[in-house]
Amino acid sequence: MEIQAHFDHFNINVTDLNRSLDFYAKALGLKEVNRKEAADGSFILVYLGDGVTSFRLELTWLRDKEGAYELGDNESHLCMRVAGDYQAIRAYHKANGWVCFENHAMGLYFINDPDDYWIEVLPAK
Repeated sequence: MEIQAHFDHFNINVTDLNRSLDFYAKALGLKEVNRKEAADGSFILVYLGDGVTSFRLELTWLRDKEGAYELGDNESHLCMRVAGDYQAIRAYHKANGWVCFENHAMGLYFINDPDDYWIEVLPAK
């Protein structure tokens, strides 16, 4: 059997939905494209899009979650390619305190979101 699949979305759990929505809008220009809320208020799912691809980042907020999420060694990460002046974008990310790791030899850097998820930032191809 040959299966043909395509990427749809990636989920991360967040502790403060509004803070995360603000970060993803300001840091990466992602916008809300869909939202689902539990009737009992126990969770909210917000799907963010880049306006270019069909890929979605799903932010999950759980009402009863206490404390930070365990992220292990933080080796798993999302990667975003940014259009425009890459050095100016890096400077903007640094000025906002979002850059958490830089690899100058490879020409890349990472920012971290409010829940400390790492996001690799690369220039557009």
